[in-house]
Amino acid sequence: MNAAQSHFATLDIVVLLAYFALTLAIGLACWRKSRSVHGFTAAESSLPGWLTGLSILGTYISSISFIALPGKAFASNWNSFVFSLAIPVAAWIGVKYFIPFYRNSGCISAYSHLEERFGGWARIYASACYLLTQLARIGAVTYMMALPMNVLLGWDIRWIILITGISTTLYTFVGGIVGVIWTEAMQTVVLILGALVCAVLMITGLPEGPGQLFRIAAEHDKFSLGSMGLNLAEPTFWVVLVYGVVINLQNFGVDQNYVQRFHTAKSDRDARRSLWIGALMYVPVSAVFFFIGTALFAYYTTHPSELPLEYRAANKSDYVFPWFIVTVLPKGVTGLLIASIFAAAMSTISSSLNSSATIFLNDYYQRYINKKATERQKMLVLYVCTIAAGVFGTLFAFGMINVKSALDAWWTLAGIFGGGMLGLFLLGFLSRRAGKPAGLVGVAVGVLLILWMSVSPKMGGFFTGWQSPFHSFLTIVFGTAALLLAGLLVASLGGSGKTSASAK
Repeated sequence: MNAAQSHFATLDIVVLLAYFALTLAIGLACWRKSRSVHGFTAAESSLPGWLTGLSILGTYISSISFIALPGKAFASNWNSFVFSLAIPVAAWIGVKYFIPFYRNSGCISAYSHLEERFGGWARIYASACYLLTQLARIGAVTYMMALPMNVLLGWDIRWIILITGISTTLYTFVGGIVGVIWTEAMQTVVLILGALVCAVLMITGLPEGPGQLFRIAAEHDKFSLGSMGLNLAEPTFWVVLVYGVVINLQNFGVDQNYVQRFHTAKSDRDARRSLWIGALMYVPVSAVFFFIGTALFAYYTTHPSELPLEYRAANKSDYVFPWFIVTVLPKGVTGLLIASIFAAAMSTISSSLNSSATIFLNDYYQRYINKKATERQKMLVLYVCTIAAGVFGTLFAFGMINVKSALDAWWTLAGIFGGGMLGLFLLGFLSRRAGKPAGLVGVAVGVLLILWMSVSPKMGGFFTGWQSPFHSFLTIVFGTAALLLAGLLVASLGGSGKTSASAK
């Protein structure tokens, strides 16, 4: 039995089981509201803005933020916090333009309007990119949740991932989007309170008090936001900022997770309020997680014997915060934090499973397979797709084992699978003249650029000298820009004309 396992007391087990019972009770309580397609996917458009806002915040936090952000700050600095600073800019655009657009459309799918502008191929392209992104997201969240459980129980991380994948998929059947939102809201409150408790304990645990933390951090440049230079091959302040703006525009503009939440709000005002709550609260909350990473560095600098040597390696930094949770926190608090991390991962994964199933139903099944499907057939498709997404997402989690940084891996995958679909959305949103030819050319240019930036750095031989010199964070930035500019150019040359909804 290792030190972490011996610290986990009976009280922690009781808290853990009680927390899971409460989470399951919430899902069961929402079962009745999720037995119809509209209830399962949009909560019958009945939820208040504050609740949906906490859910959006919970979607941002998940186990990725709770584990990966402290791990990133522990191993390096606050460079990744610049991503959070970009969120308010994207939120303003989302509130002013995207929410009214989707609320007025009346369609639960974020990609139906692309078919109206560019043809059926555009809807399939964007929805396929989204589904791949969600599989990567499920994998990243599942893996990040498995880390503390691996440290705590000593189980093989592969078994933890498998059990999580199975249990989460089954949980999604119960509560639908209503259960997902209520549990995310609850997890968000618990996780924030737990993070604050951890931060206080780290500060008070230093021999010389808070001043020692800031002195150690300053000596190692731990509060740096990154280089202010213009080197596009490194994650400088500007590279991460631009990446953050583009990714968050994609979140609020074409990510089904967020668009679906816009539809669950009971009014336009509540929808706007929900986005502001989720976006603005994440900035200080993420700062707390980065502070925890810095505090962890200071704590284990002053208590070097308490951290196993293997966790000091750069590719093991994601294990440090879980180790602190299960070896330093008071009994009972440990169980609550572990339970909330596990449950937060489950609710976040459930959100991705629910939105992925919703997209397949609306953009594939009802569009191409069975246009006259009954309510029962639609619910069956939602269930089957939920299982399929759970299986493939779990396989992605297996693929993330032993990555150097789960946060970097997730951001890179999000950039690749995003496929520049934000560019296609913006092309149709900004230009009335852009039609099918402009969309096709734009996507071709954007995808080719994304493939070059993603694949070329890993190739040698004949391709030596042709590798992309840019940082991977810029893949989605340049892909989006290339798609948009190429499409606008074609539209300006006359390759336009609004495509009808029936175009293929």
